[in-house]
Amino acid sequence: MKRIILPALATMMLVQLPAYAINDKYRKQLEQSGCTQVSETQGCDIHKSKAENAKAGFTNPAADSTNTQTPYAGQWVAKSDAGATVATIRIDAKEQVWVNGKRVNAKRTDGTLQFHQGKLTFTIQGDRRLQNEDYWTDSDAGTKGPIQIE
Repeated sequence: MKRIILPALATMMLVQLPAYAINDKYRKQLEQSGCTQVSETQGCDIHKSKAENAKAGFTNPAADSTNTQTPYAGQWVAKSDAGATVATIRIDAKEQVWVNGKRVNAKRTDGTLQFHQGKLTFTIQGDRRLQNEDYWTDSDAGTKGPIQIE
């Protein structure tokens, strides 16, 4: 009996064809309607337009994220403990950063945007619900201060 079952299982495993979750037509319907497979199960209609589905309360956050502005964008001011301006910072929608009018490279790390100018390191928190988490540090002088949005 084992002689028959083992070869039969091996043959079945080799003969199986790959399964695809969605076909091309269904994918296009999802794209045109603004639905996802999950939102479709919640009532999003793939036969309607994106605008009609958005009006009904269904949106695709992954597709809409390209229009979302970065939480870092804006005019910022780094201040000393005494209240003096240490640096003025400008961040655009593409997360390009200028410190005192000079372009600097920035990188995202652990939910923050960090960038350097000279001995100064600037850290801006991405979660805008957190207050007083934006700061600068001077590695040479060992000082630290807040960064505030204008």
